[in-house]
Amino acid sequence: MADYDLAIIGGGLNGVSIARDAAGRGLRVILLEQGDLGAGASQASPRLIHGDLQVLERRGLFRVRAALRERDTWLRTAPHLVRPMRFVIPAHSDERQPWVLRSWLLLYDRLAARPRLPASATIDITHHPVGNALKRPIGLAFEYSDCVVDDSRLVVLTAVDAAERGADIRTGARCVRADRLDSWRLVVIDRGHRRVVTARALVNASGAWTASVAETVLRMKPPEFGAVQISQIVVRRLFDTDNVYVFQNSDRRLIFASPYERDFTLIGTVGHAFKGDPAAVSMTSGDVGYLCDAANRYFRDRIELVDVIRTVSGANLVAGPARGRAARDGAMAFDRTRGKAPLLTIFGGDVTTARLRAERAVARLTPFYPMSPRWTARTPLPGGDFAWERFETEVDAAVARWRFLSEPQARRLVAAYGSRLAAILGDATERADLGPAFGPELTGAEVRHLMIREWARFPDDILWRRSKLGLTMPAADRDALAAFMAAKP
Repeated sequence: MADYDLAIIGGGLNGVSIARDAAGRGLRVILLEQGDLGAGASQASPRLIHGDLQVLERRGLFRVRAALRERDTWLRTAPHLVRPMRFVIPAHSDERQPWVLRSWLLLYDRLAARPRLPASATIDITHHPVGNALKRPIGLAFEYSDCVVDDSRLVVLTAVDAAERGADIRTGARCVRADRLDSWRLVVIDRGHRRVVTARALVNASGAWTASVAETVLRMKPPEFGAVQISQIVVRRLFDTDNVYVFQNSDRRLIFASPYERDFTLIGTVGHAFKGDPAAVSMTSGDVGYLCDAANRYFRDRIELVDVIRTVSGANLVAGPARGRAARDGAMAFDRTRGKAPLLTIFGGDVTTARLRAERAVARLTPFYPMSPRWTARTPLPGGDFAWERFETEVDAAVARWRFLSEPQARRLVAAYGSRLAAILGDATERADLGPAFGPELTGAEVRHLMIREWARFPDDILWRRSKLGLTMPAADRDALAAFMAAKP
């Protein structure tokens, strides 16, 4: 008898979503990730949960409707991670006509099956706060509703939920060989130790490493694909409102400028074909300049290359013959050769449809296993068992219970842990009860939680994925954090 029903190679959003879905249906699951969860393309997403107006422009009505339905699902199941925002598209005289934009948005509203967010509207930005940051003579804009998401936390909490449902999540575990018989025999280097794992089925969800895993580990012909790089920049905060700006660039791309970690603005994305090592993806000065120029067409405060605080890049694959569609939906191939254990290969796709993509992937395995019905659309992620409209109430309750928290600190913690915040803060009555402090935000209690419950092993796992505190933490505190983590068993 095999050790597991399902083995998954890759701990990005696709991999952990499949692990969660399958474990919740009663399968014995192991997930193998050679580095950290969400360390590839999953941490370089545009951080949007949306229907995508550009897909609508290409007349992908059914895909937009499905994405908007998923947007509602995320609001219901991850209200701490997914936040509704008002998106603003300034009308630029050299780009799409205002009536075209308004028609899109009216259709966008109609495609939302059960509207839970405010409808689109036309605004005069000469008399509206969103216009304060914009150049003149832009005077007209259109506003609509969509959501932003903490993409890295989404990956980690999906893995947490999978583990709580019985999945074995292994980070720092690299599969070096896979032999395919009536079950899979996997040779794994797990944090320096060699072990052999058997599984009745295998999922290759290794993202940009899909082809190399197929060739070197599975020893099979890789799928047809194209590699793409997506990149964004982080700059100082350019506006005071909580809106997301959507800028029409001269090449007809839509560029998003979003509030980011209180004091910053995230601008992106730019994408192009990629060749090279996916572990060493970096943003070129040309791409940085492209996003600066796109923002400078609209913002009053000019952005130069030297103003970029951080760049965020990742590589992923899209299916060769259908790249436009695969950018949203991803690609999936199922191999069920007679007498051989099943193999599912999945890559690409956006954050919005990740849950649905995983549900469809696990459904391909139903002929091989008895399993319970679909469930993920109804069940909250850890900490998400409250209505999204009550997010501010959760923040107020945290400030009232732990009086040493400032409102911004409580907001960050609730956005990361939701209703499970007590697992970190417990009965603390002052900040000193939480152990050593690493900067104004991070405490030893939170670090211990992230190491024990969320697989954090190194400072970067905490500073750039489980949080974005690396943007503000001084070097001395980073060194102290590294020493603290190294001293823990």
